[in-house]
Amino acid sequence: MDLQATLTTPAKVTVDDFVYSGLGIAGNTYNIVKAAVTQAFAAQFPGVNGLGISMAQLDLATNSVYLKTLKKGDIMVLPQGLLHFQVNSGSTTALTFVSLNSPSPCLQILDYAPFGNNLPSELVEVVTFLDDA
Repeated sequence: MDLQATLTTPAKVTVDDFVYSGLGIAGNTYNIVKAAVTQAFAAQFPGVNGLGISMAQLDLATNSVYLKTLKKGDIMVLPQGLLHFQVNSGSTTALTFVSLNSPSPCLQILDYAPFGNNLPSELVEVVTFLDDA
């Protein structure tokens, strides 16, 4: 990627390039994955361009399981490339803020990866959207 080609010229930079207000609105979680991601990537938040970072808000609809239950204020780190998932086990909408190590990160959903393990069938059903047959 040519970083210089993606940057705004100094004459066109405004304070709005460094302030992003899009994370205050709940995302629509009425979908198959029961989640919504509100991006604050370089396309939405030009100020992160060139810094190697970005942010996002993750809204999770109510659901049924977590292997590790996090409490308000908890922080969790996920090493790059670690297969992971999140499910809201509470009775209200969950709100998560994430910090990413790229100004334009991507999401990769792995097809049915949690097979051949000792995870409870109920958990595999939730994360794969499949019924235990």
